[in-house]
Amino acid sequence: MRLLIAASLIFMAGMAGAPAVAQSVPPSPAADVVDASTLDRKLLFGYQGWFACPHDESPANRWWHWFHHGSAVATNANVDFWPDVSELGPDERFATEMTMLDGTPACVYSAFNQKTVVRHLKWMRDYDLDGVFLQRFVCELPDKRFREIRDKVTESVRLGAEQYGRVFAIMYDISGANPATLVKTLTNDWRHLTTLGVPNSPRYVHHHGKPVVAIWGFGFGSRPGSPEDALAIIGFFKSAGLTVIGGVPPYWRTQKEESKAGAGWAKVYRSFDIIQPWMVGRFENWQGADDFKRRVIVPDLAEARSLGVGYMPVVFPGFSWYNQKHGRLNQIPRHGGAFYWRQMQDVVSAGCTMAFGAMFDELDEGTAIFKVAPTRAELPAQGVFIPLDIDGQRLPSDWYLRVAGQAARMLRREISPQSPLPIRP
Repeated sequence: MRLLIAASLIFMAGMAGAPAVAQSVPPSPAADVVDASTLDRKLLFGYQGWFACPHDESPANRWWHWFHHGSAVATNANVDFWPDVSELGPDERFATEMTMLDGTPACVYSAFNQKTVVRHLKWMRDYDLDGVFLQRFVCELPDKRFREIRDKVTESVRLGAEQYGRVFAIMYDISGANPATLVKTLTNDWRHLTTLGVPNSPRYVHHHGKPVVAIWGFGFGSRPGSPEDALAIIGFFKSAGLTVIGGVPPYWRTQKEESKAGAGWAKVYRSFDIIQPWMVGRFENWQGADDFKRRVIVPDLAEARSLGVGYMPVVFPGFSWYNQKHGRLNQIPRHGGAFYWRQMQDVVSAGCTMAFGAMFDELDEGTAIFKVAPTRAELPAQGVFIPLDIDGQRLPSDWYLRVAGQAARMLRREISPQSPLPIRP
């Protein structure tokens, strides 16, 4: 979705210093209803909801995000991980032109199918995860077909959250938006969602008594918008009585690397109610995570507190975009959840009280935590994809849901940040 890897990152694949893994236990009992009144002690995940297929009844009626160039063949694959569709019904599976090892069609799913999206919210309940920030891409909204898809996914997330006691909020992503119409498109869309009653859902998360909305992308050198645009949008939401989160560059405080510079952007960053720096790809192992905590998270948190605003760091399981961008396969290894666990240890021990999980269903960049193919036997016979056992550990398809559930417990202070990961495959 949004990786901007610094050229200075050096890959270190050694396992030295890896967090320990303890006794195997089943997933923790799910909370019946998540408290929707606050973001404190919550780990919320980005939910892309952007996968579509031919004949899924969506207005697009084509492969969307699964494949490049239209046809569902291995050479056009856009994802590095493959979804586990074993629990999905026949009406939720869409056959590609690829096959599994036994010769049956390799199938994927569509986020336009409400049954599947609601199932994803059920998984969140099952693994004691709090909820999602539903992504809404501003560049898509002028196209009626894709706005209708986004509206359907929003309806499905709302239904799943209400049915399974999770929380959700809207997160706008300004990547690729038209700078000339950015403010108008985004603010008009919020008015549209308001008419649909989205922020009125009892499962729409609030913070400090106000509904939450997030805007991702302001301040990145590769994203559109001026400081004036950003301040106009922030002001619009604040005047409407919302808590506004800013998904900003990782070095927002110092305005280095991919952050735009200048007093205007410094003001923008400090105008958000909650600062959420994008951290995916800024380190590739637990030593790097520890260093990032020392150099960035700790002073960031101190600055946020001095401003009287919240701070919501990002954690991610690993990264790969071999099929999407011809990058290195398994570029940032997951190491069986050890990499993810160390990040959560760093975030919580630094004093952070909320976190953003990248991502629930992001297969394109390999940050997904939902159920994916665990071994080569569950992958298509054609193409290059990553099984969960690529780093030498045999893992179940739901392993990262389980790890994330334990991470959420750590954020709630049910587990000490000094504790080893308390589950084993």
